[in-house]
Amino acid sequence: MTDLSIVIVNWNTRALLAQCLRSAYDTTGDLDFEVIVVDNGSADSSVEMVRRDFPQAQIIANSENAGFARANNQALTTSQGRYLLLLNSDAALLPGTLSHMVQFMDAQPATGIVGPQVLNPDGSFQSSYMDFPNLLSELLLMTKLSRIVYGRYFPSHSPQQSQETRSVNWMQGACIMIRRETLDEIGGLDETFFMYSEEVDWCWRARQAGWAVYYLPEAKVLHWGGQSSSKAPVKRRSLVYKSKLLFLDKHYGPTTALLFKWALLVTSILKMGFWSPLILSPRAQDRMRAGENVRSYGVLIGDL
Repeated sequence: MTDLSIVIVNWNTRALLAQCLRSAYDTTGDLDFEVIVVDNGSADSSVEMVRRDFPQAQIIANSENAGFARANNQALTTSQGRYLLLLNSDAALLPGTLSHMVQFMDAQPATGIVGPQVLNPDGSFQSSYMDFPNLLSELLLMTKLSRIVYGRYFPSHSPQQSQETRSVNWMQGACIMIRRETLDEIGGLDETFFMYSEEVDWCWRARQAGWAVYYLPEAKVLHWGGQSSSKAPVKRRSLVYKSKLLFLDKHYGPTTALLFKWALLVTSILKMGFWSPLILSPRAQDRMRAGENVRSYGVLIGDL
C-alpha cells in the first residue's frame, strides 16, 4: 500500500489540469504516491495531454460527464493509498502541503479527514472550512441578511480564525484528504450529489461515525475556483441549490427540505422584482435585466 493516492477529476480544464499535476509531482517529497486522473468526457484534449506529458499518471477516461462524486468514486475504488487526496483540477499544491497533511494524519489516528488552508491564486484569503448548513443559515444567505448578522465571511470563518489548527465541521472539497479506514467505514462520495455539497455530506458522515475533521493551516493550496462550472453558469446555480436541497433532505428531513424549496422560490421572485435594488448588486441587476436571472431561476425551480 502506498502512502497517498491523489485523485483529480477533470472536465475541460486542460491548462489548469497540467498546472495541478505539475504541483502534485513537484511537492510530494519522499512520499510514496500514485496519481489518478478521471476525465469526464472533456472535449479540450485533456486526456491526450495527460498521456503525453504525465505518462506516470493513471487515467480513467469517461465518455461523458459522470459528475464529480461518481468520478471521484471511480478512482477511490482503484486506489492503493493509506490516505486519499481529492484535489480539484483548478488547484495547485504548495511545497510541504502533502507532507504536513500525511504527518498530521499519522500522528492523529482519530482524525478521519483533514484539509489545508485554501488561498486565492494571489495568496489572499479564501474559505477553507465552514459550519454545517441548516435552514436558518441558508435563509440568511438567500436574503443577504447573513452579512448583517454574521459578517462578510459567513458561512466561512474569518481570516483571523483561520490561522490555527482546529476541529471543524467540514472542509472545502478543493483539496481534502481522507484516511483509508474512514473511507472503508463511511463509503465514498454520495453520487446523488452530481456536483456541490458532496464534501459537506462526506464530512457529516465521518463525524457521525466518530471521526474528527481537522483544518491544517500550515498546509496550503491555491484554488482558482469554479473553472469547470463557469462554462455553464446557469446550470451551476441550479446544481448548487439542488445539492443544498438534497443535503437538507438527507440530514434534516423532508419538512426542512420543503421549507427550503419554498423559501428559495419566494426569495427568487423577490430578487426578480421590487427587492432587487435593495439586495442585488448593480452588476446582478444588469444581468437580471438581460434575462440571465430569469433563465437561471427558471432552470432552478424546474430542476427542484
